[in-house]
Amino acid sequence: MSPKLTLSVDQLYRPQPGGIGTYVRGLAQGLAALGDPELEVSGLAPGGQPRSDIAELPLRMVRAPMPVNMLTRLWKYWPVGVPRDADIVHATSMSGPFAGGRDRAVHSVAMHDLLWRDEPAASTSAGIRFHDRRLRLIIARRSLRVMTSSPGLKERLVDEGMDDTRIHPVRLGVDDDAVMAASSESIVEFLAGYGVTGPFTFYAGTREPRKNIERLVEAHHRASSNNAELGRLVLAGPSGWGEVPTGDAVTVGLVSRSVLKGLYRDAALFAYVPRAEGWGLPPVEALHAGTRVVASRSTPSVATNVEVVRVDPFDVDSIAQGLLDCLKLDDDFDARSRRRSSVADLTWRNAALDHLAGWR
Repeated sequence: MSPKLTLSVDQLYRPQPGGIGTYVRGLAQGLAALGDPELEVSGLAPGGQPRSDIAELPLRMVRAPMPVNMLTRLWKYWPVGVPRDADIVHATSMSGPFAGGRDRAVHSVAMHDLLWRDEPAASTSAGIRFHDRRLRLIIARRSLRVMTSSPGLKERLVDEGMDDTRIHPVRLGVDDDAVMAASSESIVEFLAGYGVTGPFTFYAGTREPRKNIERLVEAHHRASSNNAELGRLVLAGPSGWGEVPTGDAVTVGLVSRSVLKGLYRDAALFAYVPRAEGWGLPPVEALHAGTRVVASRSTPSVATNVEVVRVDPFDVDSIAQGLLDCLKLDDDFDARSRRRSSVADLTWRNAALDHLAGWR
């Protein structure tokens, strides 16, 4: 009998799916890429109106009989919607579910960060209480396996009281070959619609205080006065919790995956300088496109990547100098190939393999 795996996909139904949403999509794609006929994978979705973009995932969808907000509350107590024949139940976030399936089913949860501890001002008091309570619940359920993607998170969870044998490090992926990057001509036309011509510095991600965009804007303004090749600062992504001044930067909002990949590729450089970060997928995606990258020292995904110019996120001068130093790096075919190679093992297929190892 083939093992049956159930993944929660509730994050994709929330207003801001963010990095966890990317993780859900990527893991589903990685599991499908394995082409393992012995593994049956289902996605557990909230009740309500089906969404066409969710239907495109390589998953057989099962629906819980309740909306996403109610499921988040109830999954603490009951595995609502989890198929009774599931052999593996994986919660892709701290929302759950944490049980259900067969009598001897394997249960796991993805822990992405402790950002509500690192940046309490970036969350509501209700959000902090929710995450603290869920962390205590996860620690208490000793049979629950924990998948972590952020370097250093395992040690922090052990300090919180979790047995280290429960914790399984996993890689995340950046490959997305199913979507072609928009042509350079299309990117030029797209940016011209926002008044941007010539070179540009690029940021992708949610616009919220933790992302430190206000300091990035000021640093870019200083640096571009010394080197016009930095061009305009272009911000892509949704607005998040909290007000963020964007100054003279150009905000393009949410863009298609095709346009996003084209912007990564054609930017003079990519800048990502959050004050705190769980992992940090955007700078790795930029490296995958071959683009020069400036990132804060607090970005775990590129903390040891020699191809990245790292800066102090609390120091505007450090960020400005980093932008100028990054612009001096080679940007020929060999340099771009080297950057791509530096993240070559970060594929969703490898992420799927790491998860399978944790479930065995």
